[in-house]
Amino acid sequence: MNGQDGWLGAIMANASENTTKVSPRSELKNWIEKLDHALRHNNHEAAVNMFGKECYWRDILALTWNIRTMEGRKDIGAMLAATLPGAGMKNLRLEGKVTRVGNCIEGWFVFDTKVARGKGHVRLREGVGFTMLTTMQELKGHEEKQGQTRENGIVHGASLERKIWHEDKANEEAELGITRQPYCVIVGGGQGGIALGARLKRLGVETIIIEKNKHAGDSWRNRYRSLVLHDPVWYDHLPYIPFPEHWPVFTPKNKIGDWLEMYCKIMELNYWSSSECKNASYNSESKTWMVRVERNGKPITLRPKQLIFATGSYGPPRAISIKGQDLFRGQQYHSSIHQTSAGSEGKHCVVVGANSSAHDICADMWEHGAHVTMIQRTPTTIVRSQTLMKVAFADLYSQKAVKSGISVEKADMIFASTPFKLLPEAQRIIYKEIASKDSDLIERLNKVGFMTDYGEDQSGLMMKAFRTGSGYYIDVGCSDLIACGQVKVRSRVEIAEMKEHSVVLSDGTELPADVVVYATGYRPMNEWLASIISRDVADRVGPNWGYGSGVRGDPGPWEGELRNMWKPLKQESLWFHGGNLHLSRFYSQFLALQIKARSEAISTPVY
Repeated sequence: MNGQDGWLGAIMANASENTTKVSPRSELKNWIEKLDHALRHNNHEAAVNMFGKECYWRDILALTWNIRTMEGRKDIGAMLAATLPGAGMKNLRLEGKVTRVGNCIEGWFVFDTKVARGKGHVRLREGVGFTMLTTMQELKGHEEKQGQTRENGIVHGASLERKIWHEDKANEEAELGITRQPYCVIVGGGQGGIALGARLKRLGVETIIIEKNKHAGDSWRNRYRSLVLHDPVWYDHLPYIPFPEHWPVFTPKNKIGDWLEMYCKIMELNYWSSSECKNASYNSESKTWMVRVERNGKPITLRPKQLIFATGSYGPPRAISIKGQDLFRGQQYHSSIHQTSAGSEGKHCVVVGANSSAHDICADMWEHGAHVTMIQRTPTTIVRSQTLMKVAFADLYSQKAVKSGISVEKADMIFASTPFKLLPEAQRIIYKEIASKDSDLIERLNKVGFMTDYGEDQSGLMMKAFRTGSGYYIDVGCSDLIACGQVKVRSRVEIAEMKEHSVVLSDGTELPADVVVYATGYRPMNEWLASIISRDVADRVGPNWGYGSGVRGDPGPWEGELRNMWKPLKQESLWFHGGNLHLSRFYSQFLALQIKARSEAISTPVY
């Protein structure tokens, strides 16, 4: 997560020194002007020759109408040959500060295509292109109204047909989905659906957000009592409305729930609460979805052109089958429905799993006086929250970053400028320092039998999150409980059998149990498609998350980008949107632009 002066400098530290006397700004400006000349003349061969032997071009919509990373000259050349004639990329202009980091010169530029304006970032290594990021920022003629183009809010003068804001809003709420159809339906009204809904609202795309809970924010309020965001406030802003300066560094669940509910009202989103998507089908001739919804107990059919699943990062809870589950007399449930451990005093509680939710629930149970045992099958990456803040977040998402002029928008773009291929090496540098700072905690955990690691390739927590979405915990207190023996841990085992009042582990040990919580994670998002659309569509689309790194749980082939997220799927007019607050904020802009382009019949040839 470190910024441009962090990991990249470390990677480049051993590279040969650039002895050129040309200033970094002049060198980068000349390079960008030369690339502009090649691109505007559709000379992809000349453009490719400006890159080094190892090179990467990450494009977000600008050329490919996709989210793609091209690796090496051959891939970059093929992409440019296919996309340049249609995209018409030109007018590359250097913008802002140019910096030297190790043996790299890097900076920002803006550009135009036939239909859009864009922004990019480039790194030169020894005078040739190393990494390139190009992103679409806005569609020409369909810009968000802001600043001088904002709405007046009033038409001065008296009129018999005067339109009043609250009356217009009430009319829209009464009509949309009833007498006229939305262009877009978002299934899921958590932070992902809300962020995307706000982007689409600003672009003038009529959208309905479907949420089964009674109120916006309930997906947070209904979680377990002690839940607090583990990421810092600077990482978690929503589009358009940042958290105020007094907001706590780590947001409690009910506070984020209240913020989301407020956000929906202020952004004037068409948010259908107490509504559930029952099933959906696509008509390839009319290019229209039929989405059957139960709203406040009554059936309604919506017919949007675009359907988006924004149901979080994953799909349904992952259930496990254990011999004797039906004989167990105590409580047993998945961690997704855990709310409180009130009433657990003196009870024997077993939590299956050793990742974030499992730790939080174990701590909650201990606070309520329960006897808690965690069942850990595989190693967990443990990082102290304060260590993560100082080492991983400080350069991009912190008060220090804000004071140095790095806005959340700039931080997001810096982070996006690093290809996935380079991230593991970058993170290994970070986690070598984290391992040193947290060595005392790790030693204490290992001493009581808790297994830890930093991933198969020592790249740490963030790479686990991208690759499998599991296997880590940001320590906010439970690790000390484990190290001190307050929360017991049984490692390298699983539950082999359940009896009326106990569980039998795979090593033959029997533990008394009154409550068993399965913190066993979630299935991929395409499993929602199986239950709502069809098994055929779910299988055709395939799972989300991961990028083909080859580690356990993230099989190949190599993708170079996260699977099936925020980009066209193998089902027309269907999309996945999700992730944490950071990912939802950043990628909602690009998913909204793809949908807006289609609503305006702009050609979107996907590479």
